Amino acid sequence: MAHRPKRTFRQRRAHSSDSDDAEERSAEPEAPGQQAAPGPPEEGPPSGGGRAEVTDWRARARGPRGRGRVWASSRRAAGAAPRAEGSDVPESRMVDLSTDEESETHHSPESKDDHSSSSNSSSSLEEFSSIVNIPDAAFIQAARRKRELARTQDDYISLDVKHTSVITGMKKNSDEDPESEPDDHEKRILFTPKPQTLRQRMADETTPRNEETSEESQEDETQDIWERQQMRKAVKITEGRDLDLSYNSESQTVKKFDTSTSFPPVNLEIIKKQLNTRLTLLQDTHRSHLREYEKYIQDVKSSKSTIQKLENSSNQALNFKFYKSMKIYVENLIDCLNEKIISIQEIESSMHALLLKQAMTFMKRRQDELKHESTYLQQLSRKAETSTNGSLAVGEKTPWILEEIESRRSQRRQARALSGNCDHQEGTSSDDELSSADMIDFQKTQGEILRDHKKIFEDVHDDFCNIQNILLKFQQWREKFPDSYYEAFISLCIPKLLNPLIRLQLIDWNPLKFDAVGLKQMPWFTSIEEYMASSMEDSKKEDGSDKKILSAIINKTVIPRLTDFIEFIWDPLSTSQTTSLITHCTVILEELSTCGNEVSKGKQDLLKSIVLRVKKAIEDDVFIPLYPKSTIENKTSPHSKFQERQFWSSVKLFRNILLWNGLLPDDTLQELGLGKLLNRYLMTALLTASPGPDVVKKCSQIAAYLPAKWFQSSATRTSIPQLENFIQFLLQSAQKLSRSEFRDEVKEIVLILMKIKALNQAESFIEECHLDHLKSVIKEV
Repeated sequence: MAHRPKRTFRQRRAHSSDSDDAEERSAEPEAPGQQAAPGPPEEGPPSGGGRAEVTDWRARARGPRGRGRVWASSRRAAGAAPRAEGSDVPESRMVDLSTDEESETHHSPESKDDHSSSSNSSSSLEEFSSIVNIPDAAFIQAARRKRELARTQDDYISLDVKHTSVITGMKKNSDEDPESEPDDHEKRILFTPKPQTLRQRMADETTPRNEETSEESQEDETQDIWERQQMRKAVKITEGRDLDLSYNSESQTVKKFDTSTSFPPVNLEIIKKQLNTRLTLLQDTHRSHLREYEKYIQDVKSSKSTIQKLENSSNQALNFKFYKSMKIYVENLIDCLNEKIISIQEIESSMHALLLKQAMTFMKRRQDELKHESTYLQQLSRKAETSTNGSLAVGEKTPWILEEIESRRSQRRQARALSGNCDHQEGTSSDDELSSADMIDFQKTQGEILRDHKKIFEDVHDDFCNIQNILLKFQQWREKFPDSYYEAFISLCIPKLLNPLIRLQLIDWNPLKFDAVGLKQMPWFTSIEEYMASSMEDSKKEDGSDKKILSAIINKTVIPRLTDFIEFIWDPLSTSQTTSLITHCTVILEELSTCGNEVSKGKQDLLKSIVLRVKKAIEDDVFIPLYPKSTIENKTSPHSKFQERQFWSSVKLFRNILLWNGLLPDDTLQELGLGKLLNRYLMTALLTASPGPDVVKKCSQIAAYLPAKWFQSSATRTSIPQLENFIQFLLQSAQKLSRSEFRDEVKEIVLILMKIKALNQAESFIEECHLDHLKSVIKEV
């Protein structure tokens, strides 16, 4: 739609276009029977002189303020107003003396006293009409019709050519030509939206509305509306009211029709096709809605059945109560264990420190006594040097140590005599006796630790410190709700929860003591076995199996504890400690054998710690001195006795190492026992000894400690490679003894060779020495 030009609302001087605009707006339809005013019928508006007079009158009408009134009008009722003398002016005339609509809006507040000045305006108009030559209505109507015929074609075909089309054209062109706008009293007030034509609707749809309207244009529109309202209030229409009413009623019934709009031709086939397409789409939509409806019906039925099933199968309130109580119980249990774990660690460290101190005391004493005794014997073998070197400073402490050593040995001899163990070699006993003061101090400290150990959970309910009660809680969960139990992987959580409690029970457990309680006799072990036995899980839940709980506890709790004993406290020279340790390790490894790869790491760590401790013992504790044959031939000499004790001590270590047969791999065991100990230390001592019954006895004792499973293969007639040096020594000793009277010792050597599967060497020796009476022995094998 066309927009009106922007207005400035500034006061302007009157010019020639003002009178034309006033004449055009003030013209009305001529009443019947009236005559046109004198003047040229086709010349249009009055001359310029008339305009000047109008301007002068306007200036006088403004008054002392120097401003023109917003509007000025002259109204006469039909037959009421007097006519000018000798003139045929129509009864109803109206002259618009406003300078400009913009200036009218600017001075709108002056319209408040319009009614009070109406009498003055009438007198001024009478004077003005006598001066100005005002054209009559017929002249104005003819000029208007001529101007409208020259304009563009109307938007619609008027049914009333004489009156309606003129008014319609006037309304249409009012937006295009502001000069031809009708007066305010001719405009009708629309209380409903104006009906739009087809072209206007199409333009509204295709042309976007200009939403960005400047602030100045908004003020113009507001000012224009206010101006028109004030004009309607001030102007009192007395003439042409019936005409205006008839015009309004006719204009309301007129409907515009745009004849320029062209429509496509109507084809029934196209309409039918479109209707069929629309019908098909509706049918498809209806069918999809039916399918969705059926699906919703099925979902509702399924939901109802599920609800009913759940209501009948279990009570959700009780289930929720159980889960909530279990959650609270586990949280309280964790809080309790977190608070007590510090005390448990302190007690555990104290006990470990006490045992470590005792073990280090024994080890240091043995090493110091070995050092002093060896030094003393060296001094005895060098009497001259001993007398000249001031060795008395060293000997001040040495005699006291030697006396203490001999005192402990005599006590052990008495104990063996009372027990009837007369077949004992010096050096094979464990020198682990404590003095009475040290023993009392040790027992006192140990008792204090155990008392503190019992006080840790004395303020805790049994449900949070008794392993059996804790497992009972989880067993109830497993029996009531097995699915949620296994989905929560409780079998992985139980070892972590029970770890502090099991460590507390292992504080007074010493696997190196022969009277130590076995793992299977411990309360926690039996409780876990019962819990595992009551498991009713099927094969589908192998990943969360409760059968792995015990193995996981051993791997995470028992093995670290046992490893500490092996690395720091275990003495490989002690047969009693080694035997007890092997017993507990056997039980542990048997339990670990039921687990997979996840526990094999714990087993490897345990075996690795054993190997390292044995290597350390061979390097630190094995010492066999070498003396001249003249010195050691005397069996009563201290040198001979010291060498014998050290040899048999090494044999004892050799025996303790081979006791690990079945737990340690054969390759590792052969490397430790045969490679590092037998060939490096024991064989050196044997080679320096004179052949005789003592040497045969020593060799027989060494062969007796060798594991029998190493020689069970019947296909081979040769021994293992690590025994080659030992076999050669036996052959040399047998050859020397065969030349003398020691026939029984030769037979013993042959039996040793047969035991260690050195059959080829034994047969060669018998053939070479012509010992035919020994062939029967080989045949028996």
